[in-house]
Amino acid sequence: MPLEVIVGAIAIAVLLLNTIKIVPEYKRLVVLRLGKVLQSPKGPGLVLIWPLIDRPIRVDLRETYLEVPHQTCITKDNAPISIDFLIYSRVLDPTASVVQVQDFAGASQGIATTTLRAVVGDIPLDDVLAKRDQINHLLQAKMDEVTQRWGVKITTVEIREITPPKEVQEAMTRQMSAERSRRAKVTEAEGARQAAVAVAEGEKQAAILKAEGDRQASILRAEGFALALGKIFEVAKGVDAKTMSLQYLDTLKVMGSSPSTKFIFPMEFSSLLAGFLGDSRKPFSKE
Repeated sequence: MPLEVIVGAIAIAVLLLNTIKIVPEYKRLVVLRLGKVLQSPKGPGLVLIWPLIDRPIRVDLRETYLEVPHQTCITKDNAPISIDFLIYSRVLDPTASVVQVQDFAGASQGIATTTLRAVVGDIPLDDVLAKRDQINHLLQAKMDEVTQRWGVKITTVEIREITPPKEVQEAMTRQMSAERSRRAKVTEAEGARQAAVAVAEGEKQAAILKAEGDRQASILRAEGFALALGKIFEVAKGVDAKTMSLQYLDTLKVMGSSPSTKFIFPMEFSSLLAGFLGDSRKPFSKE
């Protein structure tokens, strides 16, 4: 086969390879034809271009991130602080991302560092340490104002690490130690309070139970005394005057056996004795 034919075949194959482009779903081709951008990017799928006339530039539409290394910033109260963060972005307009900016990664990093210094310079050190989310949103909004003309959207800005000055770190360490001691004392005091409450509650319940027991005992004693009085009253109702007189006579008999020379008799005894003797004489008078 002549050498000219082989060279021609190779040239045709190379032209065909440069003519046919396969573009994935997550990419687009921005085509410059004789240095002029076509109206819309090409893809996804099979794309045909003119060799030696068209210049294809691939643009990735996926969300990407840019890592910004530690940047030293000065806060509003003149405290130096080191911050590093991540920038997440994605291309919305492939043509603008090619035409409007030469190196998006480098330009984004430059915008990020200057914006960070401007934002941190308006915030005191305590707020920088405490309001990280607010700084993230503020950085995202300010960067998005610049990058939107490049056809790029800043989706998220995340501060990864904030390193305050050494003396501030030492003060924070002392503050954390004091806070832990305070929480320990509060916990100990709360435990002692709960224990005292539990003891007092137990003593109160014991006193209530004791009082309830004493009340029940008093009630039972009173009921027993009432029953005894009732029984005595029932028995006393069956005792007549003669029985009482006999009881008095038995008592006199016992008293007479004692060495005493003086005896005191109640007035009721003479009445009972008179009644008894009066009743005992009636049968003899009938005879």
